[in-house]
Amino acid sequence: MNLFPRTRFVLTETSHPGNVGAAACAVKNMGFGRLVLADPQCGVEDPRRDPAAVAMASGADDVLSSALIVPDLDAALAEAGITLALTARQREFGPPRLSPREAGAQDEGAEIAFVFGNERYGLPNEAVDRCRMAVHIPANPDYASLNLAQAVQLMAYEARLAWLEAQGAPRSWPVESGFVGVPANHREVEEGLAHLEEALVEIGFLDPDNPRKLMPRLRRLFARAGLEREEVNILRGIARSIIEKRARR
Repeated sequence: MNLFPRTRFVLTETSHPGNVGAAACAVKNMGFGRLVLADPQCGVEDPRRDPAAVAMASGADDVLSSALIVPDLDAALAEAGITLALTARQREFGPPRLSPREAGAQDEGAEIAFVFGNERYGLPNEAVDRCRMAVHIPANPDYASLNLAQAVQLMAYEARLAWLEAQGAPRSWPVESGFVGVPANHREVEEGLAHLEEALVEIGFLDPDNPRKLMPRLRRLFARAGLEREEVNILRGIARSIIEKRARR
């Protein structure tokens, strides 16, 4: 499903069909659906149907097959109100420069086009000048060359992040394992710590006459972990097993 029908990703003079497919995959991965190929230089009749492109699309066949092929950049940008050129080159003159995060937040209710250059030489100056703004990815200056699909993925990610924030969603999502248990309360954690302390004394790991800061450090560790009730029960089961085995000796 294309959540962003006003946003297009324009690939200019792309030279390898595999990169077209990989870009389609990156676009769909972030919820976008519009890919435009401006004067593709892939050396094949139709890069959308090339086996390398299909393989690299990796399931984004709908985005790849529906990609629009146009003769030049002007045709690709004809309906766009916000045009952003992705370029690694620093220019003294030219359109205003934005970071990817700033570029992703551009939205005036108009059609938006992110423009990417050829894999070997990027966007020429005249192509950048045709765009309203330039976007510079702050990569390692000693090795600033990104694969075309990587650049598309990064820009699509930032645009999606901006959209999520506009919807009121948090910028970062909690990582869940697929199951969320009941959080342990203060009493359960303290009882678990006391049980664990007893086991540590039993095996000689904790000297009650010289405890140093072991238990406060474990308490801080547990606080950071945000233990669930079942996790506390597991720790208490381990402690119980240690104590019982020591008692049988």
